[in-house]
Amino acid sequence: MNENIIHEILKEYEMKRDRALKDALNRKNKLYKEIPELEKIDEEIKKVGIEITQSIFKEPENGRELLNLLKERLNNLKKKKAYLLESNGYPEDYLEPKYECNICKDTGYVNRKRCKCFDQKLINIYYKQSSIAEILKKENFSNFNFEYYSDKPYGDKPSPRSNMKNIVEFSLNFIKNFDTTAESLFFYGDSGLGKTFLANCIAKELLDRGKSVIYRTAPDLIEGLRINKLNADSSSYNEYLELLKECDLLIIDDLGTESITAFSLQEFFNILNTRLLLGKKFIISTNLLLSEIMAIYPERIYSRIFGHFKLLNFYGEDIRLKRKMII
Repeated sequence: MNENIIHEILKEYEMKRDRALKDALNRKNKLYKEIPELEKIDEEIKKVGIEITQSIFKEPENGRELLNLLKERLNNLKKKKAYLLESNGYPEDYLEPKYECNICKDTGYVNRKRCKCFDQKLINIYYKQSSIAEILKKENFSNFNFEYYSDKPYGDKPSPRSNMKNIVEFSLNFIKNFDTTAESLFFYGDSGLGKTFLANCIAKELLDRGKSVIYRTAPDLIEGLRINKLNADSSSYNEYLELLKECDLLIIDDLGTESITAFSLQEFFNILNTRLLLGKKFIISTNLLLSEIMAIYPERIYSRIFGHFKLLNFYGEDIRLKRKMII
């Protein structure tokens, strides 16, 4: 991962944090002039806070009664302050810094671990650097057209259109129940049937709902891991791997087109297994048959796919030709 990107994000956090603190200070100075009693209460709160700290260090065992009295006094002062603010038309938290992220308070970290908002910034940067942001403007549910799919029975199967409507309905339920369902999606079938398009539709819906989504083709996924692992800075690999493991949804497109090596199989298994253990979701698409999946990938991989994913079969004629004809 580019250290310059990390540096720029941390710099952005620092600016946001400084701005929030400065705005809070300006609000405080304004109210001190408007409500002088407020400043006196804040000074008293500060004094009591110091007394509480001193009582803990000076008499840790015998000062419990004094400590309780000081805590009660502190609570009364806070209530008085809240009443004073509200009676003058201000919310109770008016003087608190207004951070963009209340979880990490615009530091980017919680307990030395990257906050979710930090990861989302990294993901947004990756999307801007790729073409996916522009693609999602076109490939979304508002542009989904069932007319591309035949309404005639497909051999002994229901029509491709009927099948696609069922798949889309399942996908919409996947989005609706994203925080409660444990099942991931596995799209399989010939090329040109809308697997990637539908994955992008789902990605856009979840991104719009504030979920972190990473899209990678299988070759790009493995190559990214390989390059970062070869990087002299080992943290580069760990940072990239953490993003892949922690994002809300990981989309792996074109599974089976990557070079199958001991490295690719091990890395794919690690991501697959770790995310499943964490309850994180996937959308994986492939042009392979299920029998080919079993022939190419070891049992520990395909058994997890078959056991934890909803297997959705795309079939019919290549819709890319129909789309061009309609356009």
